[in-house]
Amino acid sequence: MENTSLQQQLLEAGVHFGHLKKKWNPKMLPYIFAEKKGIHIIDLNKTVEGLQESAAALKAIARSGKKIMFVATKKQAKEIVSDCAKRVNMPYVTERWLGGMLTNFNTVRKSVKKMQSIEKMLADGSAESLTKKEKLTLTRDKEKMEKVLGGIAQISRVPAALFMVDIGHEHIALAEARKLGISTFGMVDTNCDPNKIDFAIPSNDDATKSIAIVLNYLTAAIAEGLQERQANKDEDDSHDSEESAEAKAARFESKADAGDDRNKRGPGAGRGVGTQPKRRIAGPGQGGRRPAGSGGGAR
Repeated sequence: MENTSLQQQLLEAGVHFGHLKKKWNPKMLPYIFAEKKGIHIIDLNKTVEGLQESAAALKAIARSGKKIMFVATKKQAKEIVSDCAKRVNMPYVTERWLGGMLTNFNTVRKSVKKMQSIEKMLADGSAESLTKKEKLTLTRDKEKMEKVLGGIAQISRVPAALFMVDIGHEHIALAEARKLGISTFGMVDTNCDPNKIDFAIPSNDDATKSIAIVLNYLTAAIAEGLQERQANKDEDDSHDSEESAEAKAARFESKADAGDDRNKRGPGAGRGVGTQPKRRIAGPGQGGRRPAGSGGGAR
């Protein structure tokens, strides 16, 4: 029932519409259901399979605490992708993919730090001492960098996975991810090669409704993974606090028992009455006193 309703939603959103037959990639043949008026129709059964596999994998990545980067520089996908990524607090790129954003990540991080330092200057009033022209230049630089780097400002290392709306359009991002061995997910239309990515979702990557339904489904799976991670964390914290409370109680109990034992024995209970501690008498040549009359008269 769930698959049927999902298929119905995908059908209504136009996810099954592919490209013209003359633009197709022959490697998409297993995902094509039929041809109608020169346009390929995608098999929605394959789409559902791809969606469910991708959702399960993304959920597991989110549950492990790793980051998933969303990439969509196509005009019709920008807003949808940024909204979905913000909802689950994941990095995203919707303006322009900078060459080396993954393979040269340290340099990109320097640019992000520069942007953040400019933001700080403008916020705390440090820029007030600058001239009007210098201040304007700083503001423009910040806006320019924020447009390109704003979505990745919060990540400190390379993400564990990359999700792309159109793998043909985002070929540079895909090449960098493959070079670094990053897991790749994406919407694959009939004009693309599905073998280039790890998790292919055969679907219409041009229609806004199609992009929205796929992204919302995957975002819900990621959110579920994050909730499970938080629940496990809370459970571990409560378990640790219970253990520490038990340990503390046991420590106090052992101290109390030790105090009772001492009170029962009373003072001097550990030493025999009227006994003197034995004094060790060192023999000659062992560092003891020299016996009287053994040579060396008094001075």
